[in-house]
Amino acid sequence: MPLPRIILTSGEPAGIGPDLCIDIAARRWPCELVVAADRGLLEERARALNANLQIEVVENFAHPSEHRPGTMRVLHRPLRAACRPGHLDAANARYVLDLLDAAVDGCVDGTFAAMVTAPVQKSIINDAGIPFSGHTEYLAQRTGAALPVMMLAADRLRVALATTHLPLTAVSAAITRGLLEQVLRILDHDLRTRFGIAAPRILVCGLNPHAGESGHLGREEIETITPALAVLRGEGLHLIGPVPADTAFTPHQLEQADAVLAMYHDQGLPVLKFAGFGNAVNVTLGLPIVRTSVDHGTALTLAGTGKADPGSLAAALELALTISDAAKH
Repeated sequence: MPLPRIILTSGEPAGIGPDLCIDIAARRWPCELVVAADRGLLEERARALNANLQIEVVENFAHPSEHRPGTMRVLHRPLRAACRPGHLDAANARYVLDLLDAAVDGCVDGTFAAMVTAPVQKSIINDAGIPFSGHTEYLAQRTGAALPVMMLAADRLRVALATTHLPLTAVSAAITRGLLEQVLRILDHDLRTRFGIAAPRILVCGLNPHAGESGHLGREEIETITPALAVLRGEGLHLIGPVPADTAFTPHQLEQADAVLAMYHDQGLPVLKFAGFGNAVNVTLGLPIVRTSVDHGTALTLAGTGKADPGSLAAALELALTISDAAKH
């Protein structure tokens, strides 16, 4: 079986992304690992971390060669401005997107089997005048995906989101029957094809407290969520709910489910991050490529200190290898 080639984007240059990439490169991996980054940035950060790192800049890729610990193959993209750890600069916002674009293009043309992303700083990209709500939405736009679905996984706990980066005041209007049907079809499909679950059981949260309390605490469950689930059950999807979110994550409920669909970002992700922070993985479903990421942000105060925990990025790389292999079968 051909050795997979994985592209790792190093993210916000002032954050811990470069540090994490250097740590990952010190380990053994059953793949060819390529890091998209500015070569000089990595060399400077390696010196700050007292890391012995041998860098090879590559642009043309032939047959994959297995990663050797302590070496790093780098797809070089130059910084737009000098960078200091912990100090954001809007001038480097385009550089961050350069890394993502290079990784996406390589995944689409088959050069890379998957992309793994270190964290970016959404605010500084917006400060540069570039509309950017997150990796999930950006990668969907770049790949022409109709609807990306954000899911975080920590061991057997998988939490997908019906809506992602929206203010809470916009959530109810965004949750429509059509949206829920699309999201659940994608979630069901990718659990089958990428996670090898033959008949996925999906637990669906309600939007309101007590899942609306029979309409007394909101009618979204009655008018939107339940009718959407009925349509999909008719297509053969195994759906549980809508279940009140305050009981959806109890052991008894989770034993019956392969994934949970939360209605909005902070309904599901606090539980997931409590259960597996530092080892959880963000997976974008619904894309024509495989993409995984960390479950944390740029941690600017830790950049260059050697105190950043690489656990989530390592888990993201491991999962990328697993699901990119499953997608080939």
